[in-house]
Amino acid sequence: MAIGSKIKYFFISCALFLLPASCEKNKNDVIPDVYVDFTMDISYDILFRDLLSPANSVIVNYLTNNWGSYSAGYDSSGIIVYRPNLDEFNAYDRTCPYDYVVNNKSVRVNVDFTMAICPACSTYYALSSYGSPTSGPGKYPLKNYKTSFDGRYVRVWNH
Repeated sequence: MAIGSKIKYFFISCALFLLPASCEKNKNDVIPDVYVDFTMDISYDILFRDLLSPANSVIVNYLTNNWGSYSAGYDSSGIIVYRPNLDEFNAYDRTCPYDYVVNNKSVRVNVDFTMAICPACSTYYALSSYGSPTSGPGKYPLKNYKTSFDGRYVRVWNH
């Protein structure tokens, strides 16, 4: 086998080996996937008026605007939509990752300004830092959902 063929074979082997690893799900995302897809009109709908200003959040659940399971999050815990600045929105599942992994329980976190706090394990999650734990026993961030914003509508989804 020529040197060029050996190098080509080596790179193809590496690519085939690394391909499955690049397709793996985020290992920090311990909350199971459920279908999420909804769009909020923050300019018109009074339920989302708090999102007109940065550093505010709203909680969306299956009862919100009759969206049903598409806005319920895992185990119908709900979804936190947080606006860190004028051009960005973050969305998090309300299920505490620590209680899910360690205790096999679905515990809803509560929101207090820019923090989400688990009432069971007392882990604090920073909404401004993609739901990362800041204190308490939790080591996994809150489950993140995709968001987009066009100046009026905020879409939250995960598919």
